[in-house]
Amino acid sequence: MSEPPQQLRRRFHQQLEEIDVQVVRLFALVTESVAAATDTLLAGDTEAARELTEKDSLVDQLEAELEQLTERELLTQTPMAGDMRFLVSVLRVVPELERSGDLAEHIAQRAAAGLALRLTPVVRGLLEQMGGICSNMWRRAADAWVERDVSAHADLDSADDQLDMLQERLVSELEKADISLPDALQTTLLARFYERLGDHAVHISERIQYLATGGLA
Repeated sequence: MSEPPQQLRRRFHQQLEEIDVQVVRLFALVTESVAAATDTLLAGDTEAARELTEKDSLVDQLEAELEQLTERELLTQTPMAGDMRFLVSVLRVVPELERSGDLAEHIAQRAAAGLALRLTPVVRGLLEQMGGICSNMWRRAADAWVERDVSAHADLDSADDQLDMLQERLVSELEKADISLPDALQTTLLARFYERLGDHAVHISERIQYLATGGLA
């Protein structure tokens, strides 16, 4: 005997709530990793870098589970407009989170080679600034998802512009700093990682606007 439609609908909404809980958990994991990555890099803390690698494995696992669960609900249910927007948004946001977790891991991995210890104070300071901006952006993005806060897009877009300017300053500083070519190339790559972290946070804010209003920023 099949379940009554009302009970099926209740079960469906319970499943949507569970998906949202897991997305929030994924946001928390990535936000923590982004915040820890710069400290790990600048301190040359190999143990912390290893812990971030383990956390990234958890992010990868959770992303795969969320995508599978969300796709199943799309295929087996007939979601209304708001529920459809939520499920589609999850499928767009979760890969951004997974890639951002990878970027945080890539930053932290440079700690093992002691890269930051060979950089000039100015270059270290610029990396620290970029890390701080990224950390704030990801906390803002995580809160925006929970609150469905469409105002986050403008704030994150402005912060992303600051990241871009710092990246340009860093590249300019590397051209004149007394740093070996391999270290300069690795530092340029680090700046790119931070820039991409900022981009992912902005992209997520666009998906939040779609989720909340049905329109994109």
